[in-house]
Amino acid sequence: MEDLTAQDLATVLPVIDDRTSQEEIDRIVTKATLASNFLKAISHEGRLMILCHLVSGEKSVTELERLLSARQAAVSQQLSRLRLEGLVTPRRDGKTIYYSLTDERPRKILEVVYELFCKDSDAC
Repeated sequence: MEDLTAQDLATVLPVIDDRTSQEEIDRIVTKATLASNFLKAISHEGRLMILCHLVSGEKSVTELERLLSARQAAVSQQLSRLRLEGLVTPRRDGKTIYYSLTDERPRKILEVVYELFCKDSDAC
């Protein structure tokens, strides 16, 4: 990845200085809180792996248990946290519950994580 200049960063990231209004700082703090909660939600290995599996499409809880080699209680607990944060959406079909990504945020983050940690590795 190429190095960004200060001017490049200014077009991507907000610049906070003595000219920044309190209203703008408050908006940035609110967005930082949302981002922090999102990052906390995906910072657990189990939740991250669930999101990795859901990138390819909807999965049932049973499928996720098998893919993760995890017990139903553990998978359900992690799905509950992801649901609470608005990252996954459940769908019931009879007795089976399926999960899918709510939006593109996890996919975009996982693309960056893949690029940084897995791209040139046999690990992913």
